[in-house]
Amino acid sequence: MTSCLWLVCTLVAIIGSVYALLAAFLVARFAHRPKSILERPENVALIKPLYGAEPGLHANLGSFLQQNYPGEVKILFGVQNAADPAIAVVRNLEEQFPAADIELVASSRSAGGNPKISNVLNIFPRAPHDVLILSDSDMRVDDTYVRDVVATLQQPEVGLVTCLYRGCAIGGFWSRLAAAAVDQHFLPSVLVGIRFGLAKPCFGSTIAMRRSTLAEIGGFEAFANTLADDYAMGDAVRRTGQKVAIAPFTVGHTFSEDSFAALLAHELRWARTIRLVDPIGYAGSVITHPLPFALAALPLSGFNVIAWMIVLGTLACRLLVPLQVERLPGGGKSSIWLTPLRDLLSFAVFVASYVPGAVSWRGRRYSVGADGTVKPI
Repeated sequence: MTSCLWLVCTLVAIIGSVYALLAAFLVARFAHRPKSILERPENVALIKPLYGAEPGLHANLGSFLQQNYPGEVKILFGVQNAADPAIAVVRNLEEQFPAADIELVASSRSAGGNPKISNVLNIFPRAPHDVLILSDSDMRVDDTYVRDVVATLQQPEVGLVTCLYRGCAIGGFWSRLAAAAVDQHFLPSVLVGIRFGLAKPCFGSTIAMRRSTLAEIGGFEAFANTLADDYAMGDAVRRTGQKVAIAPFTVGHTFSEDSFAALLAHELRWARTIRLVDPIGYAGSVITHPLPFALAALPLSGFNVIAWMIVLGTLACRLLVPLQVERLPGGGKSSIWLTPLRDLLSFAVFVASYVPGAVSWRGRRYSVGADGTVKPI
């Protein structure tokens, strides 16, 4: 029995190490993708649903107001509570950027179980332009973001544009550990999945489409009770025969977790969402965790030389991934030294995601149905 377990752990570690080498190669190739050329400027409405004055919110939102773009850009912020502290941040931005076309929409109207989509539905009637770019409040971009997104949307047969993102820690140790999950696991896994046709992603970091495409997929109302609303929108666009394009650049996803509990709650929600969206692919992602299996093989082998060599080889392969990811824009300080701890924690979250339970989002708890719908608890 022990020899069988050793063999299984060793095989997973070796396969996972090969996977890490492939992931590092694909990240390096993505870093050299050329950006699309803007054919013509189109007026854009940026939709930003807000909830609370999260750390880094001012800088995150401010980055969307500093765009080098030749067309009109209207940015619409939305809150569902007239006392939401995010309002003060928006008012401050209005003073800081007096030339920017900013509008704040405050409405408590709820359209379903997903509060983000309810917020978006309240904002949407105020959007004046044909090109709509929806993005989460924890994203941070450079000044060519709108130009590059619109240029990608103008490519033939593209119905929706989304963006990969890097982790950007704006806090201490726990936020850096959270950001490392994106850099060292999420982003590389997406690139591998895309390369082999195993992933069809669409992320809340950016969802850009035209009004006609939105109407064709049933409007935002069609996703009012869906947990993974971003994935569902991308899937709906693909069903119309149009493409979901991954923009050839990365944006920053800010992390401000200040405790292990906050990190765990966020990552469990994330993991359970992915498991619901793609259960087979998620189960297969066990090979993205080679280090825990290499370490488990050590005592099973009696700590022999071969097992130690596999551990060192696995660690070396895993370190290549963050080394390549650091070449992409949008991220924070180096977190390579966190790789071993991050790998062990990611595997623990992977296992825990199979334990039934609710998910937490912005201080609220939701039950998740087998079909991915959510209901407040």
